[in-house]
Amino acid sequence: MSRGWLKAILEAPELAGRIDVVGLVDLDRATAQARADEFGLSGAAIGTDLDAMLAEVKPDLLFDVVVPVARHDVVATGLRHGCHVLSEKPMATSLAAGQDLVKLARDAGRVHAVVQNRRFISGVRRIRRLIESGALGELTALHCDFFIGAHFGGFREEMDNVLLLDMAIHTLDAARFMAGKVPLAVYCLETNPRGSWYANGAAANAIFEFSDDVVFTYRGSWSAEGANTSWESAWRIVGTKGSLLWNGEDQFEAKVVAGDSGFFRELTAIDVPEPADIAQTHGHASVIAEFLGAIEAGRQPETAGNDNIKSLAMVFAAIESAKTRQRVTIAV
Repeated sequence: MSRGWLKAILEAPELAGRIDVVGLVDLDRATAQARADEFGLSGAAIGTDLDAMLAEVKPDLLFDVVVPVARHDVVATGLRHGCHVLSEKPMATSLAAGQDLVKLARDAGRVHAVVQNRRFISGVRRIRRLIESGALGELTALHCDFFIGAHFGGFREEMDNVLLLDMAIHTLDAARFMAGKVPLAVYCLETNPRGSWYANGAAANAIFEFSDDVVFTYRGSWSAEGANTSWESAWRIVGTKGSLLWNGEDQFEAKVVAGDSGFFRELTAIDVPEPADIAQTHGHASVIAEFLGAIEAGRQPETAGNDNIKSLAMVFAAIESAKTRQRVTIAV
């Protein structure tokens, strides 16, 4: 994962010259050295002890690309050394840990944000803009399907609640962002289908209640072979005037009612507007640029921890619902 981050930091036009990579830390020194060599970072310090590295090089920023179980300690260490921190997702492995990070960042007077890079793709920004325009009328529902047979190997295949915690966080955050609504409650059924190569929770079906009587449904699996959806899921957005279909890639179909008679009302196609700011559609690079811009302007970035924790709360409420087989309210 660090390769994608470094590629954006060192090669993206919007980040050119804005960041100097001064150190890389990994539990395995050889891994950090290999990554430095790959990107020509001959001047970067290499180490295995984050606390010692931060004390030595005194950076402004810490990019946290560790496995989830290590996240809290890494972020807390960075904040203690006065760094602004940008983390991989999920923000934390429990809601309490996430809340603690929000408090630590506030007390340190530093920014802690999360790489919710799926927000920063063209399709998601376009849908948000269409919903905000009112072209579909009042939003009533969002539905998405995520089905991919992903053979990662490594830590994911041993994780508990792997789909909800490691992948669905992207989709749930995108739904919350597109809808512009507050998540209130969820009912979720989590399974590990026959033939799954994951230890736990490779599939989930969830119904979320959002504010203003908006419903969001999620159907997903990481062990579904034979008909992969896009990584961004396949979506249906429903409003009082019409609906939008998005395949998660470059296909959009939006239609609204154009007549007032007949069993099926006459429909007309409408355009899905381009993003308001094309610069915000470059994934990791756009997240990092937004992070830097927020620090420079003295504001909170779009994916700041004190906002992202609302998406994390959706995940943990879904996990709790799956365990109890009960509807669970969502509160941060």
